[in-house]
Parts: sequence; C-alpha cells; structure tokens
Amino acid sequence: MTEQSGTNRTDAAAEEPKKISLAEAMKMKLAAKKQAQAGGKGSQDHYSTDTKKMKSQINKKPNNQKRRTGV
Repeated sequence: MTEQSGTNRTDAAAEEPKKISLAEAMKMKLAAKKQAQAGGKGSQDHYSTDTKKMKSQINKKPNNQKRRTGV
C-alpha cells in the first residue's frame, strides 16, 4: 500500500501547473475572453455584454411647489 500512495504523489506533482507570472496569467485570461466574445458574436439572442454608452442617472424631479402651497 505504501508503494501506491508514493506513486500517487508523483502523479499529483506531475499534474500541478507551472508557476506563471501575474502578467502572463492576465494575458491568457484576456485572450480567452476575446476568443469567447468573438465566438459569441454570431448569436445575438441573449443579453449583450458589450460596453455601452453610459446614460445619465440624474432625473429631474417635477416642481410641485404650486400643489404644496395651494395656489
């Protein structure tokens, strides 16, 4: 039994990913994201996650001074 557990440890060590820098990880993540977006461009059936122009969130409140004062 000890031999089997020893071989499992070496297999686990072989399956561990190599250490990569943060910059490399971000580049890989960005490339995967761009590839996923390019693949999803064909079907527009669902909500689009593309960046959109921002809208103002400030809404003008109606002036109800006449109603308050009873004029």
